[in-house]
This record gives sequence, structure tokens and C-alpha cells, in this order.
Amino acid sequence: MAAQDVVIGVDMGTTATKVVAYRRDGELIARWQRGYPLDEPQPGHAVQDPRLILAAVLTGVAAVSAEIGHDRVAGLSFSTAMHSLMGLDAELRPITPVITWADTRATAQAARIRAAEGGLALHRRTGTPVHPMSPLTKLVWIREQDPDLHARAAHWVGIKDWVQLHLTGTLVTDHSVASASGLMDIHRLAWDPEALALAGIDEAQLPELVSTTTVLPGLTIEATAATGLAATTPVIVGAGDGPLANLGVGAVRPGVAACSIGTSGALRVAVERPAVDPAGGVFCYALTEDRWVVGGAINNGGVALEWLRGEIAADTPTATLLDEAATVPVGAGGLLMLPHLLGERAPRWAGGARGAYVGLTRAHHRGHLVRAAVEGVAMQLALVLGAMRGAGFDIHEIRATGGVMQHPLWPATLAAAFGTPLALLDDGEGSGFGAALLGMKALGLIDSLDAAAELVEIRARLDPDPASAQTYAVLIPLFGGLADTLAPANRALRDLKLPLA
Repeated sequence: MAAQDVVIGVDMGTTATKVVAYRRDGELIARWQRGYPLDEPQPGHAVQDPRLILAAVLTGVAAVSAEIGHDRVAGLSFSTAMHSLMGLDAELRPITPVITWADTRATAQAARIRAAEGGLALHRRTGTPVHPMSPLTKLVWIREQDPDLHARAAHWVGIKDWVQLHLTGTLVTDHSVASASGLMDIHRLAWDPEALALAGIDEAQLPELVSTTTVLPGLTIEATAATGLAATTPVIVGAGDGPLANLGVGAVRPGVAACSIGTSGALRVAVERPAVDPAGGVFCYALTEDRWVVGGAINNGGVALEWLRGEIAADTPTATLLDEAATVPVGAGGLLMLPHLLGERAPRWAGGARGAYVGLTRAHHRGHLVRAAVEGVAMQLALVLGAMRGAGFDIHEIRATGGVMQHPLWPATLAAAFGTPLALLDDGEGSGFGAALLGMKALGLIDSLDAAAELVEIRARLDPDPASAQTYAVLIPLFGGLADTLAPANRALRDLKLPLA
């Protein structure tokens, strides 16, 4: 029998599930990926079919474990996109699709709760900004707009909870995912009574809260048949993809932040206990009971460029568009893009944001449009960095991960916009690697999360270009003010409810 020296990390992202296998020394030995759609059946709704995600998990685990050898698998550990919500009936069958973080239907409810007395206190208690992304505000929307559905739901869960229910027969949720729900008191690690009252639910409708390193008791007969793994294979509950991305890039010590850009984007720094920004500009989510991350997420990362490519140059490879954009001077000739195609989150946490190009002239060409999109994402993240520093968090290095980092325009733009050195990793599996490392810690294959950070290899370090950083230092305040300037027009356009087709 081969030694069980490999942990499989299952990373259930917004548009794809990735399954990766790592040895205990941090070497990646197998990788698999399958995409699935993010459906928008009507304006403001962003949902998914949970069956497609479950099928991707089962197929991916089967493929990777077969490639490396089933008897080498020490366990499965999970990462998930945060803020998802599903309703289940009394037989634990879905009665809703997966309502994702990108869903903005609860914009009005979030604005009302946020503006009410106690709104900021709710944020400070739960660590989750009051925003349409959060399961709390989604539940308020369902209670008000679809009371029949609200009454029919016996359980409310996240997508990882449901997938692990199918794999293990156990329904639980971890402190990390729960800390991003707006429903858990992060200081007590317990469901928050006031939040539950707002949502119109009780604790019995939510999964049991457990540590992210909890090991579930093996696989069901169905999961064993689908994956080829032994029924005794440990399943580590895991955590949210944001905190795990920090672990996956080794950003688990004070002062070292992680920047991840996939469909969306985020910037986070690790702290040793729950830490809340008094101004409510950043979130606080759990990795483990003694390791937390503080930061902010943005709704629009790589999706901004992919949308633009699909609309203006569908037959042109993304790398070619980025090559064109790299020939355009920093600042895109005075063109700014607010990349708020899916609304926006940090650091304003105000629903209703919409995208815009500002400063557009006939002199601008395709390269300018693309460069402005990249710069818009970078400047949005720079606003998050400013909020983190304004809340008292010292950040002297940023470690970046995500597929977009493969083209040099992205890391160069980020480093200059941040005005901070950027460390680039050898591979882009931040959250998947983080899940595997957390699994290794849970199974005793590594001693600590700090030791896990030593396994992370940095392939390059990039200092910000001084001239570019100076340009962005001027542009970022202009960029930051545009969302407030355009907010009245965006509200008016939303209220018109003009049809798309």
C-alpha cells in the first residue's frame, strides 16, 4: 500500500470548480477544472444550478484521485465561494437555486438595514458588511418578496454545506463560511439572535456550526461509488475561498496581505483575533478560531475584461487584448472605467452601483478600453487597501494570485496602484492550495498554519514603477469619487426598470 501522503483540495468557485492534489511538502501533483454558468434570469439575480456544482466536484475528485492513485489520498478538504444561499425542504432537497454573492436583488433591503439604527453595530458584531451579497439580506428579501418560499424552506444552507451533505450525509457549516453570512456573531462563534430575527428564521433552520478543521466521518455509499475513494476517506469541512487564499499564498502573518483576482477580487490581511473596522469599511472572516482575515472584496475582477472581450472582440484572445493595452500609456489617455458590472462591494458596501466609462472620446481605441478596465479593477482594490490602512492595519507586502497574473500588465498595474511591492506565486491555486494545507493541518500532516506558509514559493517580486504609482495616486481619488457622483443617476435608471430586450 502506498503512503497516504496527498490531500485533495476542492475549490468550488463562482464559475468553475478546481480540484487539486498536493503532497505534504507542498508539491502540486494533479489539477482538474470544470466550468459552469452563472445565470442571470432577470436583472439583479445571479444564480446557479447546485447539481452542476455537485457533478463537477464528484467528477473532479474521481479524476484526480484516479490520476494519483486512490490509496494515496489522505483526505479531501474544501474551499468555497462565500455568501451563497440555498433553501432546502424538510427532506433536504433544494427548493431554490444557489443564490450567489453576485446576486443584487436585496439592494433595497440592504440599504434600509444599513441605514437603520443598529446597522453598523450588526456589521461589527457579525464581521459581514450589510450588503446585497450577504445571506442575511437575501433572506430578508425572500421574506418580503416571496413569503411562500420563505415559509416552505425547512433549512437554509450554503453550497458547500449541501455538497458535503451529499458526500458525507452530514449537514454542517464552518465558522469561516458562517462569518461571511451576516448571521453569526464572530465574537461568540454563535448564530446572532438579532440577525436571525431580521431574516425571519431560527437556529433550527441553519446547519450546526463547526470548526474549519472538523473532520467528517467518511463518504456515503453514493459518494464512494462516484469518486472511487474508500468510504473511510476523511472529509475536512474547510473554509471560505477568501481566507483560504491567504493561507494558499502564505499571507498568514501580520503585515502581509493577499490579493486574489478571479471572477471577482479581494484584498485581505491576517490577524490573530476578530478585528472590526469602526467605520465599517472592511470585513472580518474566520480562517480558524485563532486566525482571521480582514479586508474587502470587489464584485468585478477578471469578469470585467471578459465581458469587454465578449462584446467588442469575441474572436480575439484575451492575451492579445492585454498586449494592445500594454502599449497604451498609464492612465489610458484620461479614460476611467468603473468596472461595476455586477454591482460593487468594498469599501463603500453600497448596493446599486453600475459600470461606466468616463472621459471617453473618439481618440480612444480598443487598447484604451481594455487598459481602463484593468486599471479600474486595480484602482477599486487600491480603495480597499486605503480602507484597510485607514482602519489601522499595517501592510508592507502584498502577495498576488489568480489566473490574470499570467499577463504582466495585471501585476504591474496592481503594484503601481497599490504603491506597494507585489509578490507573485508559482501557481494560481491559492484557495485550492489553502484548502489542501488546512486539510493537512487537520489530519496532522503539518504542524501549523505558519509552517504551511513556509511551503509557499514566490516566483517573482515586483516593485511599483514610481512614475506609474504617481499617476495612480492622482487618479484613485477621482476614481473613488465617481461612484458617489453617479449614484443618483444609477438609482434613477434602476427605478425605471427598462427592459434589456
